[in-house]
Amino acid sequence: MMEILTVAHLTLHEIKGRKVALAALILGVAFLLVYGAGFYFVYQDVFVNSPGSALRRAQQSAGLSFLVMAGLYAVNFLMVMMAVLMPVDTLAGDIRSGVIQTLVTKPVRRASIVLGKWLGFWVVLALYLAMMAGGILLIVRVIAGFEVQNAPAGLALMLLEGTLLMTLSILGGTRLSTLANGVMVFGLYGLAFIGGWLEQAGVLLDNATTRNIGVIASLIMPSEALWQLASYVMQPALLRDMPATPFSVASVPSTAMLAWALVYTLGALLLALRQFSKRDL
Repeated sequence: MMEILTVAHLTLHEIKGRKVALAALILGVAFLLVYGAGFYFVYQDVFVNSPGSALRRAQQSAGLSFLVMAGLYAVNFLMVMMAVLMPVDTLAGDIRSGVIQTLVTKPVRRASIVLGKWLGFWVVLALYLAMMAGGILLIVRVIAGFEVQNAPAGLALMLLEGTLLMTLSILGGTRLSTLANGVMVFGLYGLAFIGGWLEQAGVLLDNATTRNIGVIASLIMPSEALWQLASYVMQPALLRDMPATPFSVASVPSTAMLAWALVYTLGALLLALRQFSKRDL
């Protein structure tokens, strides 16, 4: 365990040295400031100062939830970028530069190197999501007094999505070059994204073939299913049952899909351990 924690500490130091955390912090604060300003003025114009606003208060929850989901959708995409790009070069780059030799020549198991790097990147990813998504939730609560339902469950699902993609990026680094690894993970994410929309369209159009294609894509890569499930649990019933919004979920991912995503992530991590243990350094 001490080996894993030591490598995790070195990974955090590496992230700090590359100023990744600083850049994420500065740009994250800028994003939250822009979102907060936009949310404030929309809230004032639509829900406070406009004629008939009292009449619309019955639908205020759905309208505010839509604005929150728009912000969380952007946060989800930024988290995906962080999850893939942070570790994309961590193993492939260290192997190419020879840095990895300074670790493997010491009494440190290869599995501890992979697990330590995974843990270090996961801590940064979790903190980033907490800052960004937590900032969104805090903004809407302070300005509008609005609280998102099931926020802990929704954020946990978003974190699982990021963890899955981060683990795949580490797995790819055990065998692929940095560029090939990035292309592979983003390609899988794109497959999941279009597959998720195909599944929703298939349900809305009552087209079983299109829906099944989407389900197969989600089984190949379940990242989009996790976002859709997170979106579903955090929306009020009035909004999530509307078929015409960008965040409507016509086909709600099942518990079995959630279990598959967990198994998928664990399997990718175990495969990364196995591949790196056999890698000729």
